[in-house]
Amino acid sequence: MSFMTTNMSAQPIWGFNRNDAEWRIAKQAGWARTDLMWERMMEAANRAWAAGEPAARRKFVVADLLARSCFAKNDPRRATTAAALAVIAASRGKKRAAGAAQKRALSQWQNAQAFIDGMEIRPRSRSSLFHLRMETRHRDTFHSNLRLRFSRIAQETQESLEALGTDQPLPHRHFARWKGEKPTVYDDTRKMLGSCLLFPEA
Repeated sequence: MSFMTTNMSAQPIWGFNRNDAEWRIAKQAGWARTDLMWERMMEAANRAWAAGEPAARRKFVVADLLARSCFAKNDPRRATTAAALAVIAASRGKKRAAGAAQKRALSQWQNAQAFIDGMEIRPRSRSSLFHLRMETRHRDTFHSNLRLRFSRIAQETQESLEALGTDQPLPHRHFARWKGEKPTVYDDTRKMLGSCLLFPEA
């Protein structure tokens, strides 16, 4: 299956053309097309799920195929699509499928901390030259604090993944936080936060 030509309705998600400013910025930062494709598809799938659209599951399945085909085996984004499929399967009463997806998500999530430890952290856009200079001067401290924050978010995701197999609501919000937390830079922090947040709560 070609990810770029799945169908015409997917073009706004998969499409990349010379006028795609976001892709140009992401490419200059070192992202591959599949990085942005996955993020766009997961955003679209979550919006569709929140709106109750039947196509939501298909979008998550395609994103899962993309992650498993194109991302490294230790990439935590592979856990995120598995988690989404577990949520959907559970909502449809398919306990066996939900359990299998949850098991895969938890197995993949074991790589999350190693990914955080090795993250490439690019400079943030700052509102003033003073803040930019402070970030540059105290880069090690800034990076350490950022990794600590991501470790805490990753722990919350771990707790939600463990709760997927129960009848209780997930203990933390995920996609509902994405819009407010989404980094403006295209680096590993954005990939990691997407891993933590780009799946539905219920």
